[in-house]
Amino acid sequence: MRITELLDPRSISLTGAPATKKEALDQMVELMVKSGKIRDKEAYRQQVYAREEESTTGVGEGIAIPHGKGDSVIRPGLAAMVVKDGVDFDALDGEPVHLIFLIAAPNTRDNIHLDVLSKLSTLLMDETFVQNLQNASTVEEFLKIVDKADEEKPDLNEQLASQTLEDSSGKVCRIVAVTSCPTGIAHTYMAAEGLEKAARKKNCRIKVETRGSGGAKNVLTETEIEEADCVIVAADANVPMERFDGKHLIECPVSDGISKAEQLMDRAMRQEAPIYHSDSPKTERKNSSAGGGGHKVYTQLMNGVSHMLPFVVGGGILIALAFLIDGLSVDMNTLSQEARANFGSITPVAAQLREIGNVAFGFMLPVLAGFIAMSIGDRPGLAVGFVGGMIAANGKSGFLGALAAGFIAGYLIVLLKKVFDRLPASIEKIAPVLLYPFFGILFMGLIMNFVIEPPIGALNTALNTGLTNMGGGSKILLGIIVAGMMSIDMGGPFNKAAYVFGTASIAAGNYDIMAAVMIGGMVPPCAIALATLLFKNKFTKQERESGPVNFIMGLAFITEGAIPYAASDPLHVLPSCIIGSAVSGALSMAFGCTLMAPHGGIFVFPVVENPLMYLISLVAGTVIGALLLGVLKKKAEA
Repeated sequence: MRITELLDPRSISLTGAPATKKEALDQMVELMVKSGKIRDKEAYRQQVYAREEESTTGVGEGIAIPHGKGDSVIRPGLAAMVVKDGVDFDALDGEPVHLIFLIAAPNTRDNIHLDVLSKLSTLLMDETFVQNLQNASTVEEFLKIVDKADEEKPDLNEQLASQTLEDSSGKVCRIVAVTSCPTGIAHTYMAAEGLEKAARKKNCRIKVETRGSGGAKNVLTETEIEEADCVIVAADANVPMERFDGKHLIECPVSDGISKAEQLMDRAMRQEAPIYHSDSPKTERKNSSAGGGGHKVYTQLMNGVSHMLPFVVGGGILIALAFLIDGLSVDMNTLSQEARANFGSITPVAAQLREIGNVAFGFMLPVLAGFIAMSIGDRPGLAVGFVGGMIAANGKSGFLGALAAGFIAGYLIVLLKKVFDRLPASIEKIAPVLLYPFFGILFMGLIMNFVIEPPIGALNTALNTGLTNMGGGSKILLGIIVAGMMSIDMGGPFNKAAYVFGTASIAAGNYDIMAAVMIGGMVPPCAIALATLLFKNKFTKQERESGPVNFIMGLAFITEGAIPYAASDPLHVLPSCIIGSAVSGALSMAFGCTLMAPHGGIFVFPVVENPLMYLISLVAGTVIGALLLGVLKKKAEA
């Protein structure tokens, strides 16, 4: 397949004049639609914008390569625009963009178009080729320039296969590299081309492994890695790292392979990089936009959060359905107090759904802790993290305890590896299957039971005592406190203390406290769901896709739906949710709302006194929490 087979003449503009990046993207989408390759323009536009929010596709040197991939695309295609006066595109080098290629890729198993698109990406690293395209006077001339360059340059597979570290006489350095980006269409191959050009300029030998949408190509051999003087990993996606153990390794974003290739080559030649050890935490991304240590912690957190999210979503929806079924099947006003306490499990179908949902929720915190630990201590950390997370889930520390358990377990394994590294080789071989699990789980259990849980338990007791003592104080202040506590740790001591106090108040005939407690637990998921719709650039793609589900969980009083978001960014998410909950709790008390059921969310609104004002209180806290999230949270990392 030729590049020009993807480039429809109707989708080429040589006189583009967008004033902003948004105008440029919108005009490019319109050009692509003219080719007849898009079945749903708005869906495709959203895919293009979503990719742009992950990281800019303005790669520098006056070039931008936005792309959208999904079911909205009928067949692969390209659109092109020349912008004579340039447009600000948030490019990596800060310079205006003069040439834009938009890619449309379908969700198909046939990936023949990926090689073509990847070849175009490497062609755009040629300054002469780009200049000729910008100077083309007609669409026909534009297409001829593309076709001529396509014919002269080897196919991508041939180009990669020609790379070798053999016969390196006269070369000053041998380098191996890996490039990869989340979508694997353009940046992966542009980074590979950038590194290869920089290596030739520096008189170095290089072999680059690309890990794009079409899979890994030009895979590095053990011998090539062993003989290399330095390794460069320019990637924003997961790359197998164990094979680089003992080598000088530079790890950086894929964009650095495009815009900072020569600097990377200089560092590699000087071996200005730490020795990588596969049995230790991953090398810091020195050039990450988020900063070394901070980015490492963020990556470790997100590894736990991403694996936890399916349990939260699946379990949460099942529990919400259980409440819905009971809400439609029974009259809350006729139920006894004991029956109301079992709301969500009254009818057989609801009971079954809630039981399954609770099982899924039971995995939530162990999975969070386990995969945080795995990202730090590799596979041996998984079991140790699971145990720590389970102790937190069954104990009093909740999700904050699980967060601590994940990091403790990961670094505990790192410490054990260093200790066992001194053992004889014959004993060291059994360390992964015997020593790491035994000592790791033992120490993890002791740390959780004697270091983490005791102070949390004491805190829980103190909170219950404090709430009981202030029960007769200002109702609005009490509403602020109990509702805010529901958001502090979402299942930990603060949350449990407020909930127990609320249910105990029902038994004593004080129904206004439970109303404030429940609304405080409903706000965090609802606020997060609203924020993912209003402030899309503050959340990752996965968070945005899962965000609306939190409306369901929030309205069903399932606060746990907010945990993945709080776990990934606690310093910004928790204050926003706490303030939003506190506002709702205060309004609930001020409006005299009461609740005689200890659970159920919107499904028990029939037994709420002043339900309209209660709903207004919920909306107010949700909006305030969402707005604070929009202000406090930073832009999401790609």
